[in-house]
Amino acid sequence: MSSPTGIQIHLRRGAVTAQIAQVGASLRHLVVDGVEIVPPYPEDAPAPSCSGVVLAPWPNRIRDGIWQDGDTTRALAITEPKLRNASHGLLRFTAYDIAEQSDEAVTLAAAIVPQTGYPYLIETTVTYALSDAGIDVTHTLTNRSPEPAPVALGTHPFLTIGGIDPRDLVLRLPAETYFETDDRMLPIGESPVASGTDLREGRRLGELALDTGFAGLHRDADGQVRTTLTAPDGRTVTLHQGEGLDYIQAYTTTGYPGQSLTVAIEPMTAPAEAFNSGRGLRRLARDESWTLSWGIRFA
Repeated sequence: MSSPTGIQIHLRRGAVTAQIAQVGASLRHLVVDGVEIVPPYPEDAPAPSCSGVVLAPWPNRIRDGIWQDGDTTRALAITEPKLRNASHGLLRFTAYDIAEQSDEAVTLAAAIVPQTGYPYLIETTVTYALSDAGIDVTHTLTNRSPEPAPVALGTHPFLTIGGIDPRDLVLRLPAETYFETDDRMLPIGESPVASGTDLREGRRLGELALDTGFAGLHRDADGQVRTTLTAPDGRTVTLHQGEGLDYIQAYTTTGYPGQSLTVAIEPMTAPAEAFNSGRGLRRLARDESWTLSWGIRFA
């Protein structure tokens, strides 16, 4: 392995290209009709801010890494020392196996093995398949443990529209509520969106400072939640998320390599602290599978 993110997988379908990194099964770059939609980062660097990485068996944070598994208290490794949390699951730094690959699609596979604070064996796959205007992503989690296993999933793509001042991009996110957080970015309440968190009608990215979890998502007639990023000329990036992905984390940053400002739109099955609150958490029976899907379009 010569790169911090492992083997680089390059996909192409017509005017759409993507780069997937083996480590974290990360969506590292997406270009549609010559326009960057997912911004890249240096080849010799690990994924910045968890860029594009699959988050399983939980997304976001668990306070002090402590959670109740029935009558048992479990303690996960602290992976966010600054805030003393267990953050973004157990596969962030895993080099996935490449299970299948073609010019237009790839399936990567990795197992979550029993370890400190999580005594379950979960097989996971993620398939990236290019479309005519973007990419479709499908995740599957299968419990191979003898006992029911708690699982949740998220992913962490950053979005932009290349060639446009990112401050002028308009973010529309169809959520009715957001999670209030403490100084460790852990939820302490849920409130109706207002002022800086109401993105239902769209807000300029330059006006926003977000590291915010959202719930109460509106689904269109086809069952999809659609979050959009729109340029002044009307071109739009749409992230759609299917059944089971009932939460979104939105995160803006000026620290992404090569970008003056960018935003992560993170579809999730559960919010922060789900292992303790139970919200959005699913317990898979032995050999039960759970399949989830989302994708990106540009038009």
